[in-house]
Amino acid sequence: MSANKIQHKVNHVALVVDCSGSMRPHQSQLVRVVDEFVAGLKAESDSLGHETRISLYSFDHQVENLVWDMDVKHLPSMRGLYKVNNGATALIEASLKSLDDLGHIWEEYGEHSFLQIVVTDGEENASGGDRRHDGDMAILGPWLDKIAAKMGALASHWTSAILVPNSLAKRTAQNYGFPAGNIAIWDADSQEGVEEAIGTVRAAATSFLRGREQGVRGTKNLFAIGQDISVDDVRANLEPVPADKYRLLKVDTEVEIRSFVDSHPGVTYERGSCYYQLGTRVQVQPDKEVIVVEKDTDRAYTGDAARSLLFGTDVQGTVSVKAGRNPKLEVYVQSRSVNRKLKPNTRLLIML
Repeated sequence: MSANKIQHKVNHVALVVDCSGSMRPHQSQLVRVVDEFVAGLKAESDSLGHETRISLYSFDHQVENLVWDMDVKHLPSMRGLYKVNNGATALIEASLKSLDDLGHIWEEYGEHSFLQIVVTDGEENASGGDRRHDGDMAILGPWLDKIAAKMGALASHWTSAILVPNSLAKRTAQNYGFPAGNIAIWDADSQEGVEEAIGTVRAAATSFLRGREQGVRGTKNLFAIGQDISVDDVRANLEPVPADKYRLLKVDTEVEIRSFVDSHPGVTYERGSCYYQLGTRVQVQPDKEVIVVEKDTDRAYTGDAARSLLFGTDVQGTVSVKAGRNPKLEVYVQSRSVNRKLKPNTRLLIML
């Protein structure tokens, strides 16, 4: 009987969204970010044939479950579900509750994975009791211990990630136990920042689900790209660039892109002809082309499908990404800047 059994993939996603008073100016933007994330989950789940179930939580000084483990295809918009209150920010308590709740899901049948994404515009100030009035932070210590212990004990098929408003909040999230590669910064105060957040979470949804196809059930690099694609994927979906149409140059020290190119015989800097190797986190605008290079052969591939292969189906806006760890492939992003700083121990691809 077991030989005929289908071991289908089941993804359980928990979105944990800040609804404290400071979120009021961002309410409509946040609804857009969450709705686009859910749309990405739906599209990629349909494409891959996964079952994806979603839970929604909101939190100020209290934590409330809005939706529990619902088929993502049936989830309505966050509009009407999400409402900003006047409370403080029980970030740790909300993160712990959603993880504890997901832990009650039965995993006997099917191949299950768990993804938690927390979205906040502030920092912890309320777990363990409402401190909006007295400002007493003394009881926060045990909650810090709780979340660090919980994060440290997560099984390998669990992924916990967070969107935070600034670099200070990112360091705090790392102290809580969120892996650095699962923390992204979003700017809720600008339209550009909201568009970037939308692209980033949709790309993350794609990366998570595609990783499942490669046998990866959990990740500590959710907001990275490229680690979930193979050489076969690239060859099947992208177009090879003729070998005489590009050059790859090694970058040894930090240097401006134009002076670096002009220092090499036989090439001259032209805007749009240079592609830097993706490494640390950058913003990739929707009009920037991308190229994928096989490490072993230096063969380059590009085409209209390159962005969707890397960032996900229907991800059209700006995305905030860094390079994932892929032993076979490198990702290159088009630059139109004359003074972009190239990083040491990378390469620059020049179209001739």
